[in-house]
Amino acid sequence: MTDCDIVIVGAGPAGATAALNLAPFHRVLLIDLRATPHSRIGESLPGAARRLMTDMGLWQGFVSDGHAPRHLHRSVWGNADISERDALADPDGHGWHLDRARFERRLRATAAARGAMLLAPARPRAVVREGARWRISLDHDGHARDITARLIVDAAGRGSRVPTGSGARRIVDDRLICTWLRGHAPLADGATQIEAEAGGWWYAAPLPHGEAVLAFHTDADLPDARLCRDPAALLRRARRLPMLGPQLNAADWDEAMHGTCAAQGAALAPPAGADWIAVGDAALAFDPLSSQGLFNALYTGLAGAETAERMLSGDSQASADYAQELAQVRATYRAHLAAWYGMERRWPDQPFWSRRHGAERSRRPANAAGVCSGSGSAAMIAGETG
Repeated sequence: MTDCDIVIVGAGPAGATAALNLAPFHRVLLIDLRATPHSRIGESLPGAARRLMTDMGLWQGFVSDGHAPRHLHRSVWGNADISERDALADPDGHGWHLDRARFERRLRATAAARGAMLLAPARPRAVVREGARWRISLDHDGHARDITARLIVDAAGRGSRVPTGSGARRIVDDRLICTWLRGHAPLADGATQIEAEAGGWWYAAPLPHGEAVLAFHTDADLPDARLCRDPAALLRRARRLPMLGPQLNAADWDEAMHGTCAAQGAALAPPAGADWIAVGDAALAFDPLSSQGLFNALYTGLAGAETAERMLSGDSQASADYAQELAQVRATYRAHLAAWYGMERRWPDQPFWSRRHGAERSRRPANAAGVCSGSGSAAMIAGETG
């Protein structure tokens, strides 16, 4: 039996960020299904992340890892013209296209260096309360292991099923999925590119080490989702796009890795209880159009760590304050997202767009033009698209 103060389920960006902030002050156990991080979709950070990483003592390590700067946002959205926005217009400066696996390895290593214990691969088999503590039964590298803790941090992602027994419910906004290709293929350096089409929208970006990613976003129940699960069909469709198509002719794209994942916005209500807290996508997941998923992981990892510290100190208001903060973030994000989807009106009768325009009408504030100009943490998370 291992006793600790905090068990964090999930060693992705949010869980590892919570661990590296809590480990200097508490006995922290970080567990994950995978022994090492793997490359996956979701590799963009905005310039505002520099402030968070500096505050957490992560900046110098991040710089040394050689992530690719993101200087330009190029889009075809709302009309057929190509629009460009340079990072020089952003007060936080340029963002980054990440080597996602390297980024996660850095966060895990920092958590361990600050005193967190990492068990990976490890799978929770049972999570139950025993008096004032949690008891977690694990399969760790083929062996059974029991852990007790005062507090659980759920960082297991968008599809988390960590059984806190809290009665919390997951609110899912839509059926958005992302089908992607990733490989060693050419794309314009330093540019994020987004292009709308009748069935959804596309994202393309270069990554470090000569890699690139191409992704199509649509709703899981639409015919386009079924057709594009075939990588050859996906690539044929992409090569017909007016902006992105000419950039995808290299044969390297035909050898790219392929996958599909959930991409819808979602929220856990509430995101915390008396002896548990959710962070990252387990608490609040964003539509990739916001380009804020990884930033949200860092932010909620830090905010969750601060809340956990208050909870362990006996502050009964901590979880309610955290829930209120995330509710504000979600409201700002949803208003901004509705305004952005509302700009694209070329295919009003197509199901993907008509659904979003209906949602946009139901929640868009009267002053939607001012959504991007707020201040504070909520605006920092939801205030940049692309």
